[in-house]
Amino acid sequence: MRLELMTWPEVEAHLSTSDGIFLPTGSYEQHGPIGLIGTDALCAQDIALGAAERANALVAPVLGYTPAPFNMDFPGTLSVSAETFGQLVGEVVEGLIHHGFRHIYILNGHGANLAPIHTVLADRMDIVRVKSWWDFDAVNVLRSEWYADWEGMHATPSEIAITQARYRIVEHQGLGPPEKLTADFMRAHAGDKHGPPKEHRARFPDGRVGSHSALATPQQGQALFEAACAAVAKDYTVFLEE
Repeated sequence: MRLELMTWPEVEAHLSTSDGIFLPTGSYEQHGPIGLIGTDALCAQDIALGAAERANALVAPVLGYTPAPFNMDFPGTLSVSAETFGQLVGEVVEGLIHHGFRHIYILNGHGANLAPIHTVLADRMDIVRVKSWWDFDAVNVLRSEWYADWEGMHATPSEIAITQARYRIVEHQGLGPPEKLTADFMRAHAGDKHGPPKEHRARFPDGRVGSHSALATPQQGQALFEAACAAVAKDYTVFLEE
């Protein structure tokens, strides 16, 4: 159930039976030549909704205005500072706590969100759980089988596949593989630790960071979506019982 489509008496009635809620976080940034700007926000939102349907949970509106400064030389990217995002997350969580939510499950879809979330909520981790939708074994088995090292770091075929299944396919003609990244590069840049916008676009001119987006198919996307929804719903249920 989407919080924004409910009335306050409906929320109050739900709180009498459950104090849990999903809070999706994503981004609005370029995702290569065939990826939608809203990919991260859409994946987090839709998987949260799918998990919530399975677990009879509420879902708060997705937080999509988040840090993506390295992508600002690609048109369409909308980035805010880590400090602004952290403050927003903190205030939203405090608002949910004020209303009686005591199991707040943040489902993330954008690597650069994790550090600000953990920083601002360090003293709330007793009632907040933070997971990215790709954290689960059932999801990673599929990612590894279909894409292996070509999953890469950004504009990944797994997230593109999910948006193809849920929204639309952007046609491409012979989109080949991007530059292959080394394991050292991926470790050093985990969590979206990338350079200034101009340097980033010069290094990765089509926006893909080691990710072969053209491997994605909507059929794979539907399977990834179902696997993620089931895994997140199960983890949410365990969280509620803690």
